[in-house]
Amino acid sequence: MKKEDKNNIIEKIAANLQEYENFYLADIATLNAAKTSILRRECSKQDIKLLVVKNTLLRKALEKLEGNYEELYPILKGNTAIMFSNDANAPAKLIDKYNKNKEKAPALKGAYVQESFFIGANTLKDLVSIKSKTELIGEVISILQSPAKNVISALQSGGTILHGVLKTLSEKQN
Repeated sequence: MKKEDKNNIIEKIAANLQEYENFYLADIATLNAAKTSILRRECSKQDIKLLVVKNTLLRKALEKLEGNYEELYPILKGNTAIMFSNDANAPAKLIDKYNKNKEKAPALKGAYVQESFFIGANTLKDLVSIKSKTELIGEVISILQSPAKNVISALQSGGTILHGVLKTLSEKQN
């Protein structure tokens, strides 16, 4: 491969790393072409961008970025696929789904999620349980709505009771 081609690939990888908030590194070497195609379709449905890369080119792309990604360098061995996502746990859930189906791949090598490093397959359960931004916003809205709903409910039931009391008093006066 020409040096110019390598530089173009490094630039594309670096651009994707900057575009997405989270990325997972996985090994998909044991998947055949048909299973890899299915994985790509599932990734696409969940807004996950899957890219198979050479480790040296990925390392050079990481070195171009502002942050320090040295924690990931030791796992850049063998086959590496990057799963880019703005949803913190979507790739983890997809990998976990494959693991539950007794698939050996994709195998989690590591991840950079919410500005934290997760190294090794044993971190998958932690990554699955991370709440996405949408889930957190939903929880906050639910918490904020709860007191208002209680007040409205109390006023409505209080209004019914008050209406009943007024009706009874009115009837007694007549």
